[in-house]
Amino acid sequence: MKNEAATCPMPRWLSIVGIGEDGIDGLSAMAKRLVASAELVVGGARHLAMADVLIAGRRLPWSSPLDTTLQDIAGHRGRAVVVLASGDPFHYGIGRQLAALASPEEFICLPQPSAYSLAAARLGWSLQDVALVTLHGRALEGVIRHLQPGAKILALSWDGATPAKLAALLAARGMGGSRLTVLEAMGGPRERLRSTIAAEFDFDAIDPLNTVAIEVVCAPGAMTLPFTPGLDDSCFESDGQLTKREIRAITLSALAPRDGELLWDVGLGAGSVAIEWLLRHPSLRAIGIEARADRADRAARNAASLGTPDLQIVQGDAPAALHGLATPDAVFIGGGMGDDGVFEAVWRALRPGGRLIVNAVSLETESILADRFREHGGELIRLQVTKADRVGAMYGWRPAMPVTQWRVQKP
Repeated sequence: MKNEAATCPMPRWLSIVGIGEDGIDGLSAMAKRLVASAELVVGGARHLAMADVLIAGRRLPWSSPLDTTLQDIAGHRGRAVVVLASGDPFHYGIGRQLAALASPEEFICLPQPSAYSLAAARLGWSLQDVALVTLHGRALEGVIRHLQPGAKILALSWDGATPAKLAALLAARGMGGSRLTVLEAMGGPRERLRSTIAAEFDFDAIDPLNTVAIEVVCAPGAMTLPFTPGLDDSCFESDGQLTKREIRAITLSALAPRDGELLWDVGLGAGSVAIEWLLRHPSLRAIGIEARADRADRAARNAASLGTPDLQIVQGDAPAALHGLATPDAVFIGGGMGDDGVFEAVWRALRPGGRLIVNAVSLETESILADRFREHGGELIRLQVTKADRVGAMYGWRPAMPVTQWRVQKP
């Protein structure tokens, strides 16, 4: 019989233990044993204090940024390490970063109910019907995309000032009648729930550890965003460098965003295409490249006001400004394309199967697109929008400048 070498799996040296506001009283017997027997226990200062009576090994508070501590944890590979984390470590928690250090066979996770679960239980909300948002370490404007009439939102706060900022944002967008419930220190002896209308918000001494529940009420004319592409042009601050609504909707259709993809918007202008790309799904990413500082600043303001503060903006001239950027899945060139090397740089960077969409209005750029179309194939189409406009005392059709659009997929 042929001998085969035995393989021994690495023991589960890393334990990720969720801990709530009830401290060690809420931990299971297994979780307590893991903490007590660990050579290294990592956590925030609050978590380490909660588990103090159990910890026999070395205590290590999280560094800022986290990289140093993550390297320390990786350096203890094979030895007993416990990481204490709030609630469910794999729901907007440290779990993802820790999973990058070890395979699933090397760690065990013992979660507690997340803040979302605790809040839903307190309010009687079904989580599948609720938008879950984290504002911890993120821009407040990230909540804007979720502000729909009748929507229910649970938002993890950054600190004790977040609820008041949310109330002010709601009131400014015509949603001052929305109900806010601030849930503080849930699951522990300091737990407190307070509710009010956004326009009347006046809570003080809010615990930094809080979650905000929002029941959105929209007054007539409230600033809500439709789910379809093609926002009204008035939604964007612009100096005229703007892909207009109807052309933008068709352009988004041609870009065909898919889960997790990255868009380069070369010649960002007001940022309308990149912003609408990001609004299609929270997993999408976009980098806008803009030569002019004033336009880059304007695009950043548009992104914040429309709920996509995660738009990454690179100020500089293409193609030089494209160097070192993450590989795109789709590229949009909206300001025309000349013989300046931009196409070559973009085509090299675009992943196989990626989409390139170019819009042009000048005859010179249209000629260049025709040459590229003959060389690389794809589709070349002409788009024109005509709108009714007043002509004296009557109305007539007023055409906008036609747009030539080239669509091509990289082999």
